[in-house]
Amino acid sequence: MKNFLRASLPLAAVLATPTLAADAPGLLYRERSVVTLPSTDTYWDYIKFEPGTSRLFMARVADGLTVYDVDKQQAVATVENSIGANGPLLLPQFNRGYVAMTDGSLLSFELNSLKVLARQPLADGIGLNSGILDPATRRIHFITGTGEKESTWFTLDAATGRLLGKTVFPFRKMDDPATDGKGNIFAPARLDDIVLKLDSKTLKEQARWPIGCNVSKVRYQASTGRIIGACLGNKPMVFALNPETGTVTARVPIGGGLDGLAIDEKHKRIISSNGADGTLSVIAQDGPDAFRLLGLINTRVGSRMMDIDQRTGNLYVVNADSTQVPEAGTGKLTRTYHPDSFKVHMLVPE
Repeated sequence: MKNFLRASLPLAAVLATPTLAADAPGLLYRERSVVTLPSTDTYWDYIKFEPGTSRLFMARVADGLTVYDVDKQQAVATVENSIGANGPLLLPQFNRGYVAMTDGSLLSFELNSLKVLARQPLADGIGLNSGILDPATRRIHFITGTGEKESTWFTLDAATGRLLGKTVFPFRKMDDPATDGKGNIFAPARLDDIVLKLDSKTLKEQARWPIGCNVSKVRYQASTGRIIGACLGNKPMVFALNPETGTVTARVPIGGGLDGLAIDEKHKRIISSNGADGTLSVIAQDGPDAFRLLGLINTRVGSRMMDIDQRTGNLYVVNADSTQVPEAGTGKLTRTYHPDSFKVHMLVPE
């Protein structure tokens, strides 16, 4: 039996008005396949497509950086020396891949062959979380995870991986920045509810914009000239930000536990993956500043990471079985992931 996922309907409407398939509301996305991979009891972080290809790179921490071919629906490789993989950055224009590692080092490899080039120590006493490319300067920036008082950006040459410098910001948590390719970087400071506008050459602050929620993801959308962002915490939402004025021009509530954000230009949709709720929020883009919620797709609690195959519009979310047990004395729940239960779900657009 095919598994169809649709936006929820009121129960009374379903009972009172049976409809033919031709009259049914849009399904939005349909789950096409679920593939289970060998795994330990590790957690995972970012999953990212190599642009224009079928290769999905999955940072599975203790299981390393797994390369999953979505066309073959199977894992095809694990990058060597990648135990501790947290956040990959894939740059086909330089034939380079870089990976933020949980021990604070940066792994670099040839993208076509997956041959490891180096694993260089960068951060001391804290892990790296994620990285971006700034096309205007041909530099990459890798950012530390949540700190006690500050965040550090390490700047490197994108083609060679040579360290160029580091910059310290007075924010405990800075998540994935965005770049417009024209000399500007837009950087969220999650716990401070703001987005910074930085000069991409100097990383000097040009502006500071309050958003009113814990900003975790930002993307620059060239087709609209807007920053598309998303928040978690107690005010989860997707929003549009005018980068010329710093004005928030659209807001739509989403599910709880955001950790993935995708923009589907072909279908004019924005999708967030909400791990705490086990949903995908699907939002229509009717214009640069006109958003509306199309529906929520049920996935599974814990399915927080997602990426989109821009060739097809298919979405990929991952999760694993787990058990939570209370700690003696505190009652605090500790999660243990089940070995050999890591799953890759493919959802196709309707």
